[in-house]
Amino acid sequence: MKNRKVSQITSTALDIAILIGFQAASAALGQLVTGSLVNLTLIMSVMTCGLMSGLTVSLVSPVFAKLLGIGTPLWSLIPFIMLGNAALVIVWHYVCKMKFANVQIVRITALISAAGVKFLVLYFGIVKIAIPFLLDLPASQATAISGAFSVTQLVTASIGGAVAIAILPVTLKYKNKIEGRVEQDADKNK
Repeated sequence: MKNRKVSQITSTALDIAILIGFQAASAALGQLVTGSLVNLTLIMSVMTCGLMSGLTVSLVSPVFAKLLGIGTPLWSLIPFIMLGNAALVIVWHYVCKMKFANVQIVRITALISAAGVKFLVLYFGIVKIAIPFLLDLPASQATAISGAFSVTQLVTASIGGAVAIAILPVTLKYKNKIEGRVEQDADKNK
């Protein structure tokens, strides 16, 4: 039990480091690339380490993006972005818990539903609530932010999800192999 907790904490820290690396390395490549990599990291975190890990990574992501000067224009929008990321992770987690014979169909269902939910949370939270009612922005800035939190979010969540579906089988196989070795070593040391 103790080894599993240590492993989860270590994996979560590694996912955060990967997230920061992706954000820093892809910042100049634009929202399509950076957003897709961030969504990929969120999905891989929840699928390989569990819901708490995925939520942790989803909540720190916009903070690090802001600190790195990537995309997130205003601190006041970060709670909405956290909520959108958390929605993506939660939907992936619970859809993938469905018992169904074909795991690929479950993952595709997770991709479609999670990308849709994240898009809706960000679109309504930022475009329909924050910008018109909570922020006093010049029209050009409001338009730019609205564009960044509209259909682009659906696209980047879908791309990140598609890549996750492609690499999950190999990643989970490798993770299970590593965990088996760790458990064997723990049993030997008892």
